[in-house]
This record gives sequence, C-alpha cells and structure tokens, in this order.
Amino acid sequence: MKRTIVEVILALALIGAGAFGWIHWKGNQKATSQLTELKAASEEATKAVGEKEAAIKAAEEEMSALREEMAPLENQAQQLMAVKAAMANGATLADLEAAYKSQKNLSAERQVGLGALRMLTKGAEDPVAVEAFRKALKLSELGDRKNTICAAQIGLAAAGEKIAILPECLPKSAKAGKGEKSPSDEKGAEKDGHAKDDGKDDGHGKGAHEKKAVHWSYEGEMGPERWGKEFPTCAKGKAQSPLDIRGPFVKTRTVVTTDYKEGPLKMLNNGHTIQVNVPAGSKLRIDGIPYDLLQFHFHRPSEEKIDGKPMAMVVHFVHKNAEGKLAVVGVLLKEGNENPGIKTLWANMPMEEGPEVTPEGVNFNPANLLPREFDFYSYEGSLTTPPCTEGVRFFILKTTVNVAKEQVAAFPFKRNARPVQELNGREISTN
Repeated sequence: MKRTIVEVILALALIGAGAFGWIHWKGNQKATSQLTELKAASEEATKAVGEKEAAIKAAEEEMSALREEMAPLENQAQQLMAVKAAMANGATLADLEAAYKSQKNLSAERQVGLGALRMLTKGAEDPVAVEAFRKALKLSELGDRKNTICAAQIGLAAAGEKIAILPECLPKSAKAGKGEKSPSDEKGAEKDGHAKDDGKDDGHGKGAHEKKAVHWSYEGEMGPERWGKEFPTCAKGKAQSPLDIRGPFVKTRTVVTTDYKEGPLKMLNNGHTIQVNVPAGSKLRIDGIPYDLLQFHFHRPSEEKIDGKPMAMVVHFVHKNAEGKLAVVGVLLKEGNENPGIKTLWANMPMEEGPEVTPEGVNFNPANLLPREFDFYSYEGSLTTPPCTEGVRFFILKTTVNVAKEQVAAFPFKRNARPVQELNGREISTN
C-alpha cells in the first residue's frame, strides 16, 4: 500500500516537473522571439536614424549653399532699399518729368528709366510707370536694346502684369529652375529674327531671341507651321505677312520716296539670311514723314507672290520712324541678267553664320537695288519671322529687278521664305 502511494507521488512529481519544464521552455521560446523582434526593430531604428542624420547633413549643406547665394542678393536688396529711400521724396522724379515735358517722343531707354523711377517713387502699381514700361517695350521690340527690353519686362512683371520674361533676362538660378540653357550652352544669341548680335534692327522680329530661348527655322520641327507654338502671334495674328498680292485693289494717294546714301558696306550672315546693315543717313519718306533705313536682307524665293506666283528672290528694305513704326519696301528679283549691285554684295558676303563683316574700302548705295519706277502695292502686315509682330507697313514695288540664275544659286540659303498668310479682310492698295 505504502509503495503504491509512493509511486503515485513520484508520478505526480514527474508530471509536475515535466509541466514546469515545458512551461519554462515555452517562456524561453517567447522571450527569444521577442528578443529577435526587438533586435530587428533596433536595427531598423538605427538605419532610420542614419538616414535622418544623412538628410540633416544634406539639408545643412544646402542651407550653406543657399546662404552663399543669398549674400549678394541681400546686398542688392540693401542697395535697392537705399535707392528707394533716396527717391522717396519725389524731387528727382519731378525734375526728370519736367525735363522730359519738352520732348514729344522719348526713346525706349528714357521710357524705361522713367518707369523705373516712378516705380521706386510711387510704387509698383503706378499706372504711369506701367505705361512707360509698355512704351519702352514697343519702341525696343525691334532694336538692339536687350537691357531695355529686360528692364521693361521685369518692371511690368513687378507691377503685376501678366508678361513672359525672356529667359536671358532672368537670373541664372531662375533659368536653371525652368530648365533653360544658359547662353553659353548655345551657339549664340540672336538679337532678332534675322540678326545675331549685330547692333542693328532687323525689322523681322526682336524679342524672339531665338537661339537663347527658342530656336526657329524654315523647316523641320520649328518650321513656319510650328512657329505659333512658341510665338502665339504667328498663329493667331489676323494681319500677318507675307501675302499673295492679287486684286481687287484700292486706289491710294500715298506718296513714297527714297533718299538712300552710299556708305561703308557692312554685311551679316545670321543663320537666317544675308543682311546689310546701313549707316545712318538713308531715308524713306511716306507722305513726307521720314523713316530711317536700318538694313536690308534677302529671301529665297520671294516671300510675296503676285497672283499666286513667287519670284526668284526678294530684298526687304527695313525702315523705322521716330515713333518706332516700321515700314518695309520689298523689291522682287526676277531671274534674268546679272545684277551689278548683287554682284558687289555677293563678292563680299560671309558664307557662314557669324559676326558682322566690313570689307575694307568697299562702299555700297542701297539705291543700286531699286528699280527706276516706284509704283507699289501696299498693305498693313507683320514681321515675316518670329515673333511675327503686327503693325508693319509694306510697300511691294510692281517693277521687278533682274538677278542672274547663278547669283540666285550662290545665295547661301536654299529656302528662307515664310509661306503666304491669310488676307483676313485686309485691303491691298495701289498708287
């Protein structure tokens, strides 16, 4: 009996020991699992801390770089504040406006200067400042006035006007932020539709600054049919050039005369045409109002058509009056005998794109390319290259001038003519 009791007690003790061992093992297993999880969490936390530290270090480096960039800007801001404080009493503005009162037509530079001074004195919302900037842009759009254009555009933007600022007018950091290339990334900056830093007015499109901002061409992805994507007026304008000139015509009594002078020959190949920059002194008169001849250039074939037919080439003489208005005289060149004037030009023209050249001892009179008769067709049109600005008065002479087939072939541009545009209800007049 006693033995049985002892065996039962031993059995119970054995079961209890087994149960205790199993419970202890399970506890160890759970602890091990928790330890593994804690270790993984610790490693994840360590990794996150490392990433945060790296991010903090990168942010500190970026802040340091920004401080370096901000230093000159802070200096410029202080300079601007000093200038603004000096102008706050309005005495300088009053003196300037009094001095300008006697002048009927202010230059673009004076308009932008007046706008800037009024903005400093009166604030960005001053309507006279805004109008001065607008006038400056209108006068400089086709001239060699990059700084004036930039000042006027930035001034209008500061006044809250919705205006696209040319990329080359923006600080380098702003251009980089927009994904623009810096000027050094391009072959060169074209001052207008037909001129590359030539210091002359092309009359065919300032403000485009094509190779710095948007390159345009006469074929391919930026050919004439796609100009409107970057230059809206080229697509949406209702008074575009060139035209297919055909009747009926309206009679006009407008009197047009030329007084061109001989001067040193200055030629330019700007990648779009051959352009001859004309020294001061040559003039066109429209009903007695003088227009200065700025330059003339060539298109192949002629941009204008007569009753649907183009000529071999056309030469466009570009003029501007004191108010900044443009007038273009077009002389159609018909294939025939050799042209002595063009012979002189072609003998000296640069065949590759580059800066203006001045052949030593060579003079030229633009009148050598004019016909004897001055009957014309006339209409209101636009620049024939981007940005296709409207408000240009065209006079296309009825009498053609000869050009030899070999001379046409020697012109370095196989095709540099914009297709004819819609008339859109305009009248074409004739004298």
